Amino acid sequence: MAQSNPGSQPEPSLDVITIGRSSVDLYGQQIGSRLEDIGSFAKSVGGCPANIAIGTARLGLKSALITRVGDEQMGRFIIEQSAREGVETKGIKTDKDRLTALVLLAVEAEGVSPMIFYRSDCADMALDEGDIDEDFIKSSRAVLVSGTHFSRPNTEAAQRKAIRLAKANGRKVIFDIDYRPNLWGLAGHAEGFERYVKSDRVSSKMKETLPDCDLIVGTEEEILIASGADDVLGALKEIRRLSPATIVLKRGAMGCIVYDGPISDNLEDGIVGQGFPIEVFNVLGAGDAFMSGLLRGWLKDEPLKTCATWANACGAFAVSRLLCSPEYPTWAELDFFLKNGSNHRALRKDEAINHIHWASTRKGDIPLLMALAIDHRSQLTAVCDELSVDYNQIVAFKRLAVEAAARVADGRRGYGMLIDERFGRDAFFDAAKKDFTWIGRPVELPGSKPLRFEFSQDIGSQLVEWPLDHCIKCLCFYHPDDPAALKTEQQEKLRTLFEAARKVGRELLVEIISSKNGPLTDDTVSTALEELYALGIKPDWWKLEPQASTGAWKKINAVIAKNDPWCRGIVLLGLEAPADELVRGFEATLAAPSVKGFAVGRTIFADAARGWLSGKLNDEEAIADMAGRFKELTEAWLKTRGLR
Repeated sequence: MAQSNPGSQPEPSLDVITIGRSSVDLYGQQIGSRLEDIGSFAKSVGGCPANIAIGTARLGLKSALITRVGDEQMGRFIIEQSAREGVETKGIKTDKDRLTALVLLAVEAEGVSPMIFYRSDCADMALDEGDIDEDFIKSSRAVLVSGTHFSRPNTEAAQRKAIRLAKANGRKVIFDIDYRPNLWGLAGHAEGFERYVKSDRVSSKMKETLPDCDLIVGTEEEILIASGADDVLGALKEIRRLSPATIVLKRGAMGCIVYDGPISDNLEDGIVGQGFPIEVFNVLGAGDAFMSGLLRGWLKDEPLKTCATWANACGAFAVSRLLCSPEYPTWAELDFFLKNGSNHRALRKDEAINHIHWASTRKGDIPLLMALAIDHRSQLTAVCDELSVDYNQIVAFKRLAVEAAARVADGRRGYGMLIDERFGRDAFFDAAKKDFTWIGRPVELPGSKPLRFEFSQDIGSQLVEWPLDHCIKCLCFYHPDDPAALKTEQQEKLRTLFEAARKVGRELLVEIISSKNGPLTDDTVSTALEELYALGIKPDWWKLEPQASTGAWKKINAVIAKNDPWCRGIVLLGLEAPADELVRGFEATLAAPSVKGFAVGRTIFADAARGWLSGKLNDEEAIADMAGRFKELTEAWLKTRGLR
């Protein structure tokens, strides 16, 4: 292979490419149970290189992954989730002959997490030299190879090709020793948690790799296997004899030591970052979080002490939470933690940190939302009663509303639907095929005051069944001047809903209507929001009625900016106002940048509903009527924002 001149290379577009394992992790959700007793599992992307690609992307690095996945739903999940996380996915190849690897895991006790690897002839272990493209390798400042992929000839050849290309083009080589004895055939299927089995064969493969590395990272057991030595100090000295690389020794709860020069006779004679005492909840994936934090510093040329501190902090986040990659911190979250610390040894119980984690890992930005709200129940049943029409007709009508909204959206971003479960289940299935940016569904019992949920007051058990991308919507008739008992009851209900939404990982929209309870002044709604924020309720969205003045909107905007800068924003509700009145309301919201759009219903569908339910309009006429009204409102909104 011809040697390239590193000095002539263009500036790399990527920071790191990770190579090797990718799997779907299925984590047992019952903590303190054996795998035999687990009843339900949470799904996430797993595998050391895949975890690191996601972890570094969350910390602001430009990362990519080279691996293989199966040509099935789990493989597509890895590709799609990696892309959502900001990972470059063109190095992920689809293998039509093999299945994506799976891992089943449980947290049985502190530091005890049994796991089963389903990796018989799996896709990622079919990686070969043909999957390594020189231009792709050159596009990154560094490549990361992992120990497991030296266990087979084809995967070893792929990684060694990547190393050769990286070195030839002046790129860095990072070695995550990543030793899993049973993936080398040295432990049984039930021994996935086993950390160390001595093996000359494994050590010889590792030692061949060390001279080409710029950064070598491993636990005490991994340092031993990489060197073939029998004690940690001897292992470090052997690695140093073979390689000038920076060596990072991971020591679990004790943090890490970084060795950037000769290895002395004192194991502690290295660079040590700040440590973070936390409760150990689950150790699986902590090393990959650690590596992500380390690389965020190392690839940005931060001092090694800083790199070690960031690595320790990311590891602390991982061991305090259940899953692997979904639980890794974002840069905003890590930065907040480093500046403010936490009063909780169990970081998963820190509400401030958890809110930043939730908000900074939500699926995509939504700067614009124009939704057709067809979640109305009592209003439509009242029309049916008046016309002596069976309620089942409402089910069919809501499907027409979805078609109307989809015609206006035409696949573009920024359009949404608000649909109820009582009459809208079929409409949900239709909407899922239309590629709307946002779908919401209500949980409140229509007209209830004090607030009640529609089907059961055990709201968490309902939400588990919802698709992950459905946003919870809850209308609450709330006024700051409400009687104290009523206010307290409603606040407690909203707090319960907020906690349930976070627990099950669904976004929450809280709709506040104050005008039904008392006068609407410039301070009414801003005061209501301030009271709810004081309880720790931080919904992803607010849905608010038109305000009395631009001054009211400015106060609302200020309350949100002060209490939750991560809030997605406000959508305006309609209250069956005429279209021209709504347009004037749109213009007034220019005083509040937090207002991102609208979710309007009866202004759009009321006439069509009455006409169709009475038999005066056919399906196409009803769809056309609603589409025309929805389009008129969307164009008016876009015009007020200078987007038309």
